[in-house]
Amino acid sequence: MQEKMQTSSPDNELSTIDKLRMLLDITKTISRTLDLDEVLTLVMDTLGSLIHYDAAGIYLIEAVAKSEHQYVFKSKVVRGYQISFDLIEPRLKLGEGFIGYVAQTGKPLISPDVGKDERYFPARAQTRSEIVAPIIANDKVIGVFDLESDRLNAYDADDFSVLQLLASQVAIIIEKAELHEQLIEKKRLQGQLEIARQVQLELLPAKDPLLRNFDISAYNFSTEEVSGDYYDWVEIFDDQIGVVVADAVGKGIPAALLMAFLRASLRTGVQIGYAPHIALSKVNNLLWDSVEDNQFVTAIYGILDATNKTFVYSNAGHNPPLLISPNGDYKVVEYGDLPLGMFREMRYHQHFIRFDAGQILLLYTDGITEAANASEEEYGTERLAKKVIEGIELPAQKIIDFIRKDVADFTERKFLDD
Repeated sequence: MQEKMQTSSPDNELSTIDKLRMLLDITKTISRTLDLDEVLTLVMDTLGSLIHYDAAGIYLIEAVAKSEHQYVFKSKVVRGYQISFDLIEPRLKLGEGFIGYVAQTGKPLISPDVGKDERYFPARAQTRSEIVAPIIANDKVIGVFDLESDRLNAYDADDFSVLQLLASQVAIIIEKAELHEQLIEKKRLQGQLEIARQVQLELLPAKDPLLRNFDISAYNFSTEEVSGDYYDWVEIFDDQIGVVVADAVGKGIPAALLMAFLRASLRTGVQIGYAPHIALSKVNNLLWDSVEDNQFVTAIYGILDATNKTFVYSNAGHNPPLLISPNGDYKVVEYGDLPLGMFREMRYHQHFIRFDAGQILLLYTDGITEAANASEEEYGTERLAKKVIEGIELPAQKIIDFIRKDVADFTERKFLDD
């Protein structure tokens, strides 16, 4: 970004009353808009009538994640510089140069002769004097005003008073604009969240399945955020159903879309008649080819057979199933492969469970076992298994209710994270 030379004229200087009137007009004008760029441009264009400058800039401080420097300066409006600020901005740092000093200390600075000030950072060869004022909101420096002149000793205390008054008005507008943007973003996210919730509800089965010799029930815990948790069942034959429990990475619309993709592709594999390990391999390749990087899904897909009382399944990086017996014994079935969508041409293994009378198979997501209390202690697999054992005589739906209440009591809150 380059700016043409644009200076203010020191001739025909305004009286103090004229300056106050102009400041009042500027304040009234900028208070009518929430467009920050429009406000800053207006301030800069009007400033030259109040204070002489040959170059000027308004810089805001922005936090930067995963950077050597925690904060950076962004030039919002500049005038009178011949060099691109894309080159200058990386060299502006807190505590360095006039701008960095004012930003770090919150103290204004007037330099009558920049050549004699070791803090000066040369952005223009012609600059002889400079004035910098902080932009402060809620006792925090959020930016700086910088004016440069080609004349020595061009600025005095009166100029600073004018500049500081403008800076205080700009700080108010910045706060208002940020609050307005936050409100808009909140409404946008709420809209997305509602869409994602609707997608999730439409993807989940409307009722529990009926299968001879088995009592089956499932539940998706209501949360404040829409997670990627998902379950489904598909009738294969009269005595067989396909069962899937999955957890798509992320939350909101991305997770909901990933769930929808998984549901469609897995149901296609079931209808074709793929065995669980083949179905997951096919879905894995589809995910790898179709979704963005770092989007993957953990899943268990298996076929529940009522006649043979078996569950043939494959596990793609999901929480291991719990197999619980009426005598209080339980087994964590640890067999599993990598999540779906991480690598292409993944091979998934197939596993086999034969049920004895009264045994319970529990499939779940990590939102249960990783739910934490105020002491950051997780609910855990062992506590989950013991809770099922306590209610092992109950119907499947009642066992789920039993677990839900215990997790809620354990975390001391109404909603889980996942």
